[in-house]
Amino acid sequence: RIHDVYGKIVDKVQVKVISDETKVKALMETARAAYAMRDARMAGMTDESVDVFYSCALCQSFAPNHICVISPERLGLCGAYNWLDGKVAHEIDPSGANQPIKKGRVLDAAAGEWDEINAFVYQNSNRTIEKVSLYSLMQNPMTSCGCFECILALVPECNGFMIVNREFPGMTPCGMKFSTLAGSVGGGNQVPGFLGVGRMYVLSRKFISAEGGLKRLVWMPRELKEFFKDRLTIRAKEEGVPDLLDKMGDETQATTGEELLAHLTKVGHPALELASLI
Repeated sequence: RIHDVYGKIVDKVQVKVISDETKVKALMETARAAYAMRDARMAGMTDESVDVFYSCALCQSFAPNHICVISPERLGLCGAYNWLDGKVAHEIDPSGANQPIKKGRVLDAAAGEWDEINAFVYQNSNRTIEKVSLYSLMQNPMTSCGCFECILALVPECNGFMIVNREFPGMTPCGMKFSTLAGSVGGGNQVPGFLGVGRMYVLSRKFISAEGGLKRLVWMPRELKEFFKDRLTIRAKEEGVPDLLDKMGDETQATTGEELLAHLTKVGHPALELASLI
């Protein structure tokens, strides 16, 4: 696979399989440090600081109408590709799955819509998706293939959105488990109110910013809360709601929309004070 993808720059490949648990744990820390450095490189970039975004069509083999648009502040929904990855991949293989897209003229700054991005998506989605908004979940959201790490879904009773990760097996407040949601959202469909995302997108300042951003997030599994904990608290402080993580529901407090609404009302979640989504 390495020869296939990076044949132009790789001559020989050596693979070592390690099964010693102690060694594996040590290497995991090395890997996490490398990914943290990768994330830090992107932290100082904004969508406004570049004129070019990158596409990703790696998943079109099973979702022919799907096309990812990757910007500095929105990584690919699989979580594996950020803007720098797309840039490097294109330099390695100029005719590959990652192509530069000039942003063009701004059509809707709040929703994240540009004319040349729309034109590229339309052409490369088999002319099925005419418009895409990078910052909105309700207005022409980006399509999803099936590789997403997490799914965002509207919880209408709560005037906000929940997020569920692939590893969570239980019921969610929108009335569907991850597997059912994935069947509705994936396949290259554009479904307002539902969105496949990479989990690190939650920490982006452009996270569903057209609808109010983090303040709209009302529920996530406890495992995700633990994963995001320190970093999400920093972002919440920037948004003026330092206790937002504590106010969000999880599976120990609510698994239905009604239970979640009762919890959010009790703790005074900011989503209940925002403009109606519907």
